[in-house]
Amino acid sequence: MPQLTVGDDAPQFTLPAIDGTTFDMSAMKGKRVILTFFRFSSCPFCNIRIHDIVKRWDEFGDDIVMVGVFDAKIGELTKRMKKHNPPFSVVADETYEQYLQNDVKKSLLRVLWAPMRAPLTMLKALVKGYVPLTLSISKLSTIPVDILIDENGKVVNAHYCKDTVDHIPLDQLIAFSKGE
Repeated sequence: MPQLTVGDDAPQFTLPAIDGTTFDMSAMKGKRVILTFFRFSSCPFCNIRIHDIVKRWDEFGDDIVMVGVFDAKIGELTKRMKKHNPPFSVVADETYEQYLQNDVKKSLLRVLWAPMRAPLTMLKALVKGYVPLTLSISKLSTIPVDILIDENGKVVNAHYCKDTVDHIPLDQLIAFSKGE
């Protein structure tokens, strides 16, 4: 599948959420959505990103829907996310189908580059106890994707990250959440 671009329809999926519900993207029509394809449940960079979003959640607009998709089994993901208690949807793509359908890339070299490019972020993640608990090269090599979707279900930004720390800045996500 080709990468998502501005004007494309939002990805459509139904996936299990850590709160025991099922997240259905088709029910998000009429709402602004921030969608991120993260890596695996114990990814240090993903966990520090979730931590930072939770810390600033009160700055986000009231009507925003945020959903983080992880390459994980729902039970494992639920256990890992307990420390964050995220006020938004976190879902498990247990089959990796949505990653494939949305052209999420893999690159071990780009993953290895991130700790050198952002050593303070890596140190912050490790100090908080976010240690990668996988030996799967496939899971380790996933590069995240941030997607902003408007109220009409159209992609307004599809940011295919250069490495594991190259997300859309939080200030930009907050502005989008408020319709700015």
